[in-house]
Amino acid sequence: MSEKFETPSDVAFTPAVKAIQARKGSRKTYVRMEEGGGWQTSITPDLAEFIAAQTSVFLGTANAAGQPYIQHRGGPAGFLHVLDEKTLAFADYRGNRQFITVGNLAENPQAHLFLLDYAQKQRIKIWGRARVVEDDAALMGKLMPVGYKARGEQAIVFTIDAWDANCPQHIPQRFEAAEVAHLLEERDRRIAELETEVAQLKRG
Repeated sequence: MSEKFETPSDVAFTPAVKAIQARKGSRKTYVRMEEGGGWQTSITPDLAEFIAAQTSVFLGTANAAGQPYIQHRGGPAGFLHVLDEKTLAFADYRGNRQFITVGNLAENPQAHLFLLDYAQKQRIKIWGRARVVEDDAALMGKLMPVGYKARGEQAIVFTIDAWDANCPQHIPQRFEAAEVAHLLEERDRRIAELETEVAQLKRG
């Protein structure tokens, strides 16, 4: 956690945010949260397991003028790697060549990761700093998913300042198409087995 923060949640709870919390009546709740230790600043085993299951994340950055930008990044489960208890990284695939995120990080390292698991109705918010790493074949070899048809152009390495888990309220429950297809195949296989058993019983 940066030394400028008295408590991890200060990365998001600025004086302006705290003033609004006080005015709207929620500040006391968050003071108790802060006194109890507050948000996490390192990757726990549970968070690492959650990250390893994700196939989609959103990366928020801003340029030097403060103009924000959110970019989706995806890949096979595990494409977002836990390098250590403070560091995440993923291969940045060759895309439309706009380089907005890369340019923003060149001016302003502050970044945010938003992980949303629709099936489990869970979301994780991660604050920190990110940097672009180019021409590191060893790192790219570690980050590129095996057999994945994408070209890794550079790596994004994210250092965690704080993270928080949100409640599941209002998250619609959705499932991956591949998972649904697998479940339907299992259902159809079981139906076929039962139909065979019924036919055998009728003949007996």
